[in-house]
Order: sequence, then C-alpha cells, then structure tokens
Amino acid sequence: MPPELSARNRLVEDNLNLVHTCANRFRNRLAASGDEYDDLFQAGCVGLIKAADRFEPQRGFAFSTYAVPVILGEIRMLFRKGGAVKISRALREKARDALRVREALTAELGEEPTLRALAERLGLDGAQTAELLGVYSPTVPLYQTGADGEERVLEIAVDAQDELITDCVALHQELEGFCERDRNLLILRYYKGFTQSRAAKLLGMTQVQVSRREKALLLELRGKLTA
Repeated sequence: MPPELSARNRLVEDNLNLVHTCANRFRNRLAASGDEYDDLFQAGCVGLIKAADRFEPQRGFAFSTYAVPVILGEIRMLFRKGGAVKISRALREKARDALRVREALTAELGEEPTLRALAERLGLDGAQTAELLGVYSPTVPLYQTGADGEERVLEIAVDAQDELITDCVALHQELEGFCERDRNLLILRYYKGFTQSRAAKLLGMTQVQVSRREKALLLELRGKLTA
C-alpha cells in the first residue's frame, strides 16, 4: 500500500469518533426526516474520507479542525438531497389524528380554532401542534416561472436553528486553529463589535494592517467552512 494511502486510512480510522460527534447533533431531525442514525453516520464517513483526502498537514492545523466542517456538510446534504422531506409513518398518523381533532373542534366552535385551542385539545404544546399541521400542508415549489418564461429560484425564509448551531461549532473549531493574534482580531471585530481602529490599538497594529489581515482571515474561513 502506498505510504500516502496508508496515512489517509489511518486518519479515517483514528477519527471515526468525529463522525459520531457530528451525527449526534442531528438526532433530533431523524423522526421528521425518516432517516436512520446509520444514514447520518454513513454520510459523515463520506465527509471524513473527503477531509482525509484533502488534508494538508503542512499548513499546521489539526485534522479535526479541518474535518468537522466537511463532515457536517455531508450530513446536511443527506437532509437536502432529492428535493423532498421524508416523513415517518408514525408522524403521519399523528398528523391525521390532529386534522380530525381540528375538524371536530371547528364544527364545535363554528370557526377555525386557534393554534392554542387546538394544542390544548391535543394535549401538546404549540410547536408540536404546528409541526403536525405542517405534515399535510401543500409543498411550496422552489422555482417560479416569471412573465418572461424564465424559471427563478424562490427565496423562502426557513427556521434553521440546528444548522446555526452546527455552523457555530464549525466556526469555533476553525478559530481554534488560528494563531492567538488572528483569533483575537476576529473576536474583537465580530464578537465584541470593536472598530478596526480600536482593535488595532489593542493588538499593536495599524488600522490598515487590521483591515488587510481581517480580509485575508475571512477569505480563509470562507474557504474552509464551504469546503
């Protein structure tokens, strides 16, 4: 076996725990998506292998710092692939029950019940009730045909708190790989809201130096987080 392939295999074997760590962050989405934990793990392994293939140890970063965003990206792709959301049978059955209760409550009240009233009748909280009602809501097309006949992608606002969390984890991993001064520069600018001039004084740099270094660091971060 070539030395480079042997080293790559060792990286994969020694870092399977990273895949489990990343996959566990998506467990709360399994019921709604219809996927199994093994699906998450397999997607994460694909990301781990990609990271091992692309990793450049001479750059001085820990492998985990580079691998985590790649693994997370592959797991997210699992939920996005195919253009549709899979819904488990159990969730569909609960949703049908919720719709029957809503119809009965509508007949009883003589009007469409509020989400709170329906939630109380179902014995659920508002978020759970809204999720059940959304199961059989009509899907929204991702493309819209304009007057000129051209298809355009619709911009749809979605709640992506889980992705925000994993993005923050990935960003934290990347920041740990920077030297102390670069890390402090980004913390001062984007976590504490310092101006470039104020950050420059604290770091012993000029405002121009801060500006140039900041741009370089942001480009580097963007490249790593979207790899």
